[in-house]
Amino acid sequence: MMATMKVREGMLDVPGGRVWYRSVGEGGIPLLCLHGGPGMTHNYIDPLEDLGDRRQVIFYDQLGCGRSDRPDDTSLWTVPHFVLEVEAVRGALELDRFHLFGSSWGGQLSMQYIMDYQPPSVVSLLMSGSPASMPRWVEGCMELLAELPPDVREVIERHEAQGFTSCPEYLGAVSVFYQRHLCRAQPWPAGLERSFAEMSPVVYETMNGPSEFTVTGRFRDWDVFDRLGEITVPTLVTGGRHDEIRVDHLTDIHKGIPGSELVIFENSSHTPFHEERELYMRTVNDFLDRVEGAI
Repeated sequence: MMATMKVREGMLDVPGGRVWYRSVGEGGIPLLCLHGGPGMTHNYIDPLEDLGDRRQVIFYDQLGCGRSDRPDDTSLWTVPHFVLEVEAVRGALELDRFHLFGSSWGGQLSMQYIMDYQPPSVVSLLMSGSPASMPRWVEGCMELLAELPPDVREVIERHEAQGFTSCPEYLGAVSVFYQRHLCRAQPWPAGLERSFAEMSPVVYETMNGPSEFTVTGRFRDWDVFDRLGEITVPTLVTGGRHDEIRVDHLTDIHKGIPGSELVIFENSSHTPFHEERELYMRTVNDFLDRVEGAI
């Protein structure tokens, strides 16, 4: 089936440069997918191509990473810039009605986009492992770090205190956290490996910081909990039981978005679309069917 799907790729103009996009499948109400990071690439969310048998599924590498342009202007790496980029992609692809999916940072970006634009074209919102507050995300990560072996914690704390966060010893210790809470699949899926290989350290460190749990960048104070009520489209909040984002955080997002649904994948961490792929796709298709059935 995958071999017969219509695939299109190309470049789109956005503020600050051009982004690379890939479209899989056709027909239906399209699904626009926003990857995380910031500074990762679309590759790790490529299981969502499975949804292309019913609809057009669109991915793009956000500016600064992957196959998109990589401008040197670090003033671009802000939440407002990436919100403008979503709208530019929507306009360039002429998406008059679409579902919006965001993984991790992609979900944060989706929420901010909806709050800033209230776009009539968005039919529904789907998020996976996405926080509504970076300070609260960090609090949750601190709890998870405290559960790591003491020697691993010591390596992380020592290297961060000294600023040696590119050191192999530090990266090895961080990988223990990632294998528990980012992706528990062994070996890691090729798309996730490729996202790490092609990510932009500049975008990631400018926006976020040296690691998932040490957030020192521009969006360290980002928090939209008090605005969740502005999201009025049907919303599906998902995450993994072992996710970097704690289940209580996801539950409070669900409570804050009127009429939203919450699904926790019991055998997953931050990438349930890899770790429980078939169940994840079935859950998404069921949600999209219900949303479209009510239109």
